Amino acid sequence: MVIILILLLLSFLDPSKQESLSPRLARTPRTPCAKGRLCDPRHRRDAGGRGGVYEHLGGAPRRRKLYCATKYHLQIHPNGKIDGSLEENNPFSILEITAIDVGVVAIKGLFSGRYLAMNKKGRLYASEVYNQDCEFVERIHELGYNTYASRHYRTAPQLSEGKRRASAERLWYVSINGKGRPRRGFKTRRTEKASLFLPRVLANKDHELVRLFHSNVRYRESLLRPDSQNERRRRRHRVPVFQVAESLD
Repeated sequence: MVIILILLLLSFLDPSKQESLSPRLARTPRTPCAKGRLCDPRHRRDAGGRGGVYEHLGGAPRRRKLYCATKYHLQIHPNGKIDGSLEENNPFSILEITAIDVGVVAIKGLFSGRYLAMNKKGRLYASEVYNQDCEFVERIHELGYNTYASRHYRTAPQLSEGKRRASAERLWYVSINGKGRPRRGFKTRRTEKASLFLPRVLANKDHELVRLFHSNVRYRESLLRPDSQNERRRRRHRVPVFQVAESLD
């Protein structure tokens, strides 16, 4: 009864006096939002309705390694090649994932400086400049795996003879097969292992490679120098990259 009487008395006072008398009951002022941004966390959009919220939108690039379910790390080479690597600490598998729109990301190789891209024929390549081929729709699935589908290229629905309904529209996904080679976009499916990627946080050795890349000129030049034909043949017999980096340091 006493509490109800106090609340009734406070309701007749000015808002300024209410703040001085009862700070807990006073309304906290809202900070004005930046233009084009949502302040209320309830307005955050869901990741395609499949269990994940893109809280990193508009933030700094995420440094990750995309580990495919076929046991390969996606890597972007300076010569424009895209493939997979079984090495745990390969520098070209260190990527920067930047959100450019809600659910849409751009993937850039930190060491190669090129963007992951898919052309209108469904081929993956590494682009020197950012363009519409570099935009991928990121979706979060079960067990933490993600898929990355081209934003602009897909298989359009077609109405074949003898069928009343047109075939469903199919997205073109980034995919690495069991041999570490990229697959054409129109041959991929969302449920295939080759299209599922697990974003991995960088390990300590990966951070050491990043530090060497920015501080050691010899190490940076050795990575970006084009390989000769003999070097490509001896690639399988090379010492692990992190050991080479330690020797150059």
